[in-house]
Amino acid sequence: MARVVLEKVVKRYAEVEVIHGVDLQIEPGEFVVFVGPSGCGKSTLLRMIAGLEEITGGTLSIDGERLNDTPAAKRGIAMVFQSYALYPHMSVYKNLAFGLETARMPRAEIDKRVKEAAQILQIEPLLQRKPKALSGGQRQRVAIGRAIVREPRLFLFDEPLSNLDAELRVQMRVELAKLHKRLGVTMIYVTHDQVEAMTMADKIVVLRSGIVEQVGRPLDLYNHPANQFVAGFIGSPKMNFLKGEATGSDASGTGVRIGGQTFALPGVKAPAGPVTFGVRPEHVTTAEGAGITLGRAKVQLVEHLGGETIVYAALDDGQALTVSLSGQRPIQIDDVLELHADPSRCHLFGADGRTLAG
Repeated sequence: MARVVLEKVVKRYAEVEVIHGVDLQIEPGEFVVFVGPSGCGKSTLLRMIAGLEEITGGTLSIDGERLNDTPAAKRGIAMVFQSYALYPHMSVYKNLAFGLETARMPRAEIDKRVKEAAQILQIEPLLQRKPKALSGGQRQRVAIGRAIVREPRLFLFDEPLSNLDAELRVQMRVELAKLHKRLGVTMIYVTHDQVEAMTMADKIVVLRSGIVEQVGRPLDLYNHPANQFVAGFIGSPKMNFLKGEATGSDASGTGVRIGGQTFALPGVKAPAGPVTFGVRPEHVTTAEGAGITLGRAKVQLVEHLGGETIVYAALDDGQALTVSLSGQRPIQIDDVLELHADPSRCHLFGADGRTLAG
């Protein structure tokens, strides 16, 4: 298990800075996920840790050793890419063994490691097949197995499930979580999919434009986002944001006006003026008397998913609102719903996008 520390890490391409002084600590045995929109710098940061990109400034250390100038092959790291990159003319066994053979490892040790990795990944029956005879999920397991046989101190995953269909991605998420629990090795995983991040990570690092916006456990980010960007990125369907007006604060909280409705948010302090009110679709309800009243909304689209009903509606002032209701609901387009929310599950953001708290 490895402890990874980044101190003011910077990456520049000529005059363009794409990673802006990142500070981060990853503890031994953690499963850490870098998540963010396309172009936020998550893959670049991962490649800097791997030694595939030069670090322009700052320090990268693993287990207390500064590795800025250490070649990738000497960092004790194994990396799994989006592309499986298997040798098509080799069997699964040969694909797993090739790197160890190149390193001139004894044959008995190679055989032992390959068979152990195959057992962990449940690909023992596939060892004599060629990659063309494997499914996408099986190929990805072989790619992961190629990393396991090296027995690294740190695993890096760069969007390894992006090429798989939706059902297989769910299955492989479960398999990777089991693998981490079984091996206990530090893992860093890059994805743009916040569902992957929420379901797999011990700790999530949310990036935007080369800056770390927030680091924390999945439910901490979900329940206590540091700013509007994190609040909107974590959670599916995404959080609703409504433009409103803070009417002043007292000991009980802050008054908020949205359209024709005014209500109080407890535990929040905000000066009078424009604010953004945030509430997740699953925290909005049609049940009367359930906390604050958001107002009447006209239904524009309904998604009947069986276990839940997703409603896309618009308030009287035209602001869009998504509602996630449990179970099957007899709601139709053009219905008018009275919507309510639990004030303790609502958020308020200032003009700078930061979360306003007590």
